Amino acid sequence: MSRWRWYAAAGYLALQGGKGVAALRAAAAAPPAVEPPEEAVARVVVVQPILSGDPGLEDALRDNLLSLAGARFVWLVDADDAEAQRVVERIGPAPRLEVRLCGPAPDGINPKLAKLQPALDDCAGDEVFLVLDDDTRLPRASLGALLGGLDRATLATGLPAYLPGRTPWARLVEQFVDNNAALTYLPMAPVTINGMCWAMRVADLRASGGFTPILRNLTDDLAVAGAVRRAGGTICQTASPQWITTTVESPGHYVRLMHRWMLFADLLLRRQPPGTVAAISVLHGVHPNLLWAVLAGSVRTRRPGPLVALLGGRWLLLRVVQRRVYGRSLHAPLASLVSELAQPAHLGHGAVQRTIRWRTRTYRVRADDDFTPVR
Repeated sequence: MSRWRWYAAAGYLALQGGKGVAALRAAAAAPPAVEPPEEAVARVVVVQPILSGDPGLEDALRDNLLSLAGARFVWLVDADDAEAQRVVERIGPAPRLEVRLCGPAPDGINPKLAKLQPALDDCAGDEVFLVLDDDTRLPRASLGALLGGLDRATLATGLPAYLPGRTPWARLVEQFVDNNAALTYLPMAPVTINGMCWAMRVADLRASGGFTPILRNLTDDLAVAGAVRRAGGTICQTASPQWITTTVESPGHYVRLMHRWMLFADLLLRRQPPGTVAAISVLHGVHPNLLWAVLAGSVRTRRPGPLVALLGGRWLLLRVVQRRVYGRSLHAPLASLVSELAQPAHLGHGAVQRTIRWRTRTYRVRADDDFTPVR
């Protein structure tokens, strides 16, 4: 009667192990993380839409100015965001830094994309347009990998990883990303991009229509990826990390963040052909349920053998993949386990609740191109 638990544990390890092998092979073939030449950095425009609300905002912005010295920076700040304006004023003038105040986006328009289009309009045709979230730190060597990716493809996108946070809720978010990013982005051909960090040559971005045709899409990463593919372009998924710091102060904040991500994942799946949906569902939706089955069976029968084997193999797999990809282990065993066990609940929440809270804004989402603010 206990064999099914061993089969479930073996299935889990086989599934995750197969993704781990594929991820490591993709990482080995990805553009290397190298220091880019100064003349290449000088042609990069780092565009950052900035919103206040995270205590780490100022440090993240300062770190990028230092690590990417020589690039041109454009900071896009909401005209009604007084705190963000105070943050950028404290940082003060810096070489090749421009701060732009942006008015509110009309209803039904993606506020991030609305900020990016005017910044693109002012770029030179030989520059590289690099979009970087305001909580994301891009090492100089990872910039080199992105530029190397543009020698292979139309768009190059980065691999997210989290730095340790201060609260248990932040740790759950970190482990969700750190456990899944390499195993999700690297094994399959890209169906979307990491919206926290991506780059395109300005000429290619304009040739694909820029941001104007996709302003009514809520998920900017999926919209940009779709526009690139429709224009006949290709996407290079790099394996060099960008380091993210996001403050998650409360369980409510954690649930809202995970809900938004899962709703976006649901929107992604709706746009894919049936074969891709099936592959994504098997590769990324089955393993949490296998973990639950082994855990519940082991507790009920008081025979922990299959669970111990699964957890040991899982610990080893994550450490090996993370050390090879990120250069260090990011695994926190307890938070990692809780984060994975919570994934089915978050997926269900994203599928049924269509209202999301996105920093200072609340949207009712019916489709990727059909969303309205809730006041």
